[in-house]
Amino acid sequence: MAQPHSQPHVVRVAAGSSTYDVHVGAGVRHRLSSVMPEGARQAAVITQAGIGWQVDSGLEQHVFTVAEGEDAKSLSEVERLCREMSQAGFTRSDVVVALGGGVVSDLAGFVAAVYHRGIRYVTVATTLLAQVDAAIGGKTAVNLPDGKNLVGAFWQPHAVLCDTETLSTLPPRELRSGQGEMAKYHFLTGEDLDALDTIARIAAAVHIKAEVVAADERESGRRVILNYGHTLAHAIETAGRYDLRHGEAVAVGLVYAAEVALRMGRIDTERVAAHRRVVASYDLPDRLPAPLDDDDELLALFARDKKALDGVTFVLDSDRGVEPVVGVPDSVQRDALQALR
Repeated sequence: MAQPHSQPHVVRVAAGSSTYDVHVGAGVRHRLSSVMPEGARQAAVITQAGIGWQVDSGLEQHVFTVAEGEDAKSLSEVERLCREMSQAGFTRSDVVVALGGGVVSDLAGFVAAVYHRGIRYVTVATTLLAQVDAAIGGKTAVNLPDGKNLVGAFWQPHAVLCDTETLSTLPPRELRSGQGEMAKYHFLTGEDLDALDTIARIAAAVHIKAEVVAADERESGRRVILNYGHTLAHAIETAGRYDLRHGEAVAVGLVYAAEVALRMGRIDTERVAAHRRVVASYDLPDRLPAPLDDDDELLALFARDKKALDGVTFVLDSDRGVEPVVGVPDSVQRDALQALR
C-alpha cells in the first residue's frame, strides 16, 4: 500500500504584479486541477517528449510537444505554439500549463506572456533547476543566436507545483544542473542549507527567491543578485564549445566570481575556499573544462550578458553580501580566469 505524502511546503510569492503560491513536495503535481484559474475552459500543456510525466488539469486539455533542449527556446517555436493554440480555439480566459524543466517553463511562460497579450499559466516543475530557479519569479524568455534569454518578458505564473517525486527519474547530470543553482543559494542567505532535507532545501531556495522577487520584480536592482555566478556561466553556454549543463556552468561561474572578488579586495582566501567547498559538496566542477588559447571571446561575451548595465556587470560577494559591481578591470577578469585552470 502506498504511503501517504507528507504535507507539502507552500511558499507565497508576492510579486508586484501578482501573488501566487509555490507548492513543494512529493506528489504535488496531483494538485494541478485545484490551482487552475477561475473561468478557464481549456489548458494548453506545453512539454517535451522526454519529460516522462503526465498531468490532469481537470479541463479540456491539449498537449503541445516542443523540441528537446535549448533548441526549443526559439522565436520560431513561439510562433508555432501560438498558431496551434489559435487554431485550437484558445482565448485569453484559458490557461497554459508548463510541464517540464527550465527550458519548458521559460518557453511556455513566454508564450503565455505574448499570446492574446497575456494569458494565465501554471508551471509543474519536474527538474531541480526549474524548482529552485527557472519556474519561480516570472522571468520568461527565448534565445537568439547572439545569446541566451535575450527576448523575453516578466510574466508571473498563476501557481507553481514543484513535485519532488519527479526528481527520482532525472539523469545524474540533469540533477547536478539544478544543484549548481542550489549552490548559489548558499551565498545568498545566512541559513545553513546543509542541515535541511531535499524538500526543505528546495523550499528554502524558493523562499529566498520569493523575497528577492517581491523586492524587485523587474530586475531593476536587487534581483540581479540571483544571477550570482551567471556572468561566466552564460558566456560558457553562448560559446557553445563546452560539455557543461547550465548548473555545471553556474558552479564554475560561482568560483570565478569569488576569484574576481578576491582580486578586488572584497573577500579573503577563506571565502574563496568556501565557494570551492560548497561546489565540491554537490559534485560540481570548479574549473574551466579545457584551456582556451585566447580569453578574448569569453570577455567579449561578458558584455552581452543581459544584466550588463554600464559595461560588464558582475555580481560579487563581500562582507555586505552579494551585490552587482561594474568597472572590474580587464586584467582582473583575465587573472581570475587563469585561477580556474
